[in-house]
Amino acid sequence: MDILAAPEWLFWFFIGKVVPFVFVLTIVVFFHELGHFLVARWNKVKVDAFAVGFGPELIGRYDKRGTRWKLCAIPLGGYVKFYGDEDASSKPDRAALDAMNDEEREGAFEHKALWRKAAVVAAGPIANFILASVIYTGLFVYFGEARIAPKVGTVVEASAASEAGIQVGDLVLTVNGNEISDFQDISDYTLVGADEQLTLGIQRGDEKLSIAATPRMTERTDRFGNKFMTGLLGIGPDTSEENIERVQLGLGAAFVKSLDSIWDIVSRTYHFIRELIVGKQDASQLRGPLGIGQMTSQVATLGILQLISLAGALSVSIGLMNLLPVPVLDGGHLVFYALEGIRGKALSPKTQEYAFRIGLTCILVMMLFATSNDVRRIFDVFG
Repeated sequence: MDILAAPEWLFWFFIGKVVPFVFVLTIVVFFHELGHFLVARWNKVKVDAFAVGFGPELIGRYDKRGTRWKLCAIPLGGYVKFYGDEDASSKPDRAALDAMNDEEREGAFEHKALWRKAAVVAAGPIANFILASVIYTGLFVYFGEARIAPKVGTVVEASAASEAGIQVGDLVLTVNGNEISDFQDISDYTLVGADEQLTLGIQRGDEKLSIAATPRMTERTDRFGNKFMTGLLGIGPDTSEENIERVQLGLGAAFVKSLDSIWDIVSRTYHFIRELIVGKQDASQLRGPLGIGQMTSQVATLGILQLISLAGALSVSIGLMNLLPVPVLDGGHLVFYALEGIRGKALSPKTQEYAFRIGLTCILVMMLFATSNDVRRIFDVFG
């Protein structure tokens, strides 16, 4: 590479890859932490810091209530630090809590009622789902919805569909007894039902048939060259103009559709984890920060609206990840509160300390594994 051209290359790398990643992640993280922050303030918890990112502070300011709002150098997350916390993971500072007087205890998170602490912790993931709903609702209002009739336009040779006897021109009426009105509805079953037999109700001319077919786990490649595993029957839609209906959605219908989109992500995530455990999915598909950055830069080439849609999907994913019952994450804290409610007393400080260490180790191991996948994926692209 020409040395004189290096600054220009770095500029376009920054604009094309770094900026989209930081833009999307900052939006998602900000709303997650804002959920914690707003419910904490509502419960009269004193907030020491609201940070987007980790590491050295780049810019910051104090508000009138003494909260330090700051943007940090490493844009891979964020945190809200409450009064009485030892660090950004919300681990209680036992020495500081024991030394507080009655007035100081009023503002300490750890001294709040159990239901109030649970509400503050749950507010982060809930804010992610709300953000996703707002994004998807706006996109559905703007674009409307394109519905493709569930009519078979192509059948892949030697696929599960061809071997089951499905033919071009067949109209799919039901899958496992559930009515089908859009071709995408079929995909919703096949993507999460690999190696599980489906019963399709088919209209073929004047004849109604019941056909059993089993989607196969198949490797596919998206438009950017990324490989992934998914369940496929081996059929494609008939995209003739008469089979496509474009529907404008009002605000209410768009909101309901946004909830469907969120549920689709939740359902597919659950099925991915299940298939990962039983060995149907490859753990190499897990993405870390580099992989998310790569995916974000790829989607950014399609336009700002597609990038905003990706922000909605990542918001759901981050909300789900934070609900995992792992100490350090929000879900781990909620498990502690549930146990406290059942036992009538909190777990001992030593038990919580060990749990936090185990949880942090699990998160770090998962991050390192996912990052190694990202590095291998990047080398595969350039190799």
